[in-house]
Amino acid sequence: MLKVFSTNVVISKGYDNNPALRFFKDENTNTRSVRFRIGKKIYDSRAENNARWLNYSVKAYNGLCDRIEKMNLEEGAFINIIGRLDEETWQDQNTGEKKSATFIILDDIEYAGAGKPKSNSANGNGQNSNSGNANAPTASDAPAQDATPNDNFTGFQNFGGNGGMFDEN
Repeated sequence: MLKVFSTNVVISKGYDNNPALRFFKDENTNTRSVRFRIGKKIYDSRAENNARWLNYSVKAYNGLCDRIEKMNLEEGAFINIIGRLDEETWQDQNTGEKKSATFIILDDIEYAGAGKPKSNSANGNGQNSNSGNANAPTASDAPAQDATPNDNFTGFQNFGGNGGMFDEN
C-alpha cells in the first residue's frame, strides 16, 4: 500500500459536461461510492507557461460519500486528502485490449479553501465559503494595502545589531 497525502489540490470539472463529483449506489450490496478527479498545478520549465497539471482519479466509499455530499464540493474547490494509491485493470469492450489506471482510495478529506466566489443574483454580492467556516475572515475583511512603496523603508537589518549571526565579533 502506498499512502498519499495531497494538500491544496483542486477538484477538476467533470469530463464531457458531466458533474465534477459522480455518486453511485449499488442496490445489491447497498454500498455507495463517489468518483471525482483532482489536479495540482506544478512548475515545469519545459512546459508551456512554465507549468503543467498532475491529475488523479479519486474514489470514496460509504461513510465518506455522506461526508463529501454534506461538504457540497464542486469543481474548483480546494481540498486536502489522505488516501491509498491503487490500480485497477479492465478489458476494453470495443477492442478487447487490457487497460489499467491509477487512482486514490480516499481515507480522509477536508477543505483547503473555496474556488472562485460565486455571484449571488438575488443581492448582487459575491459569496465565498472559507473552508466551511462562516466566521472566517474573507478577503474583503483584510485591511487595504497601499499600492505605493513605503519611502521610509531602509532595508532589512539583523536582530543582533551591526554584526551578522556568524560574525566573529
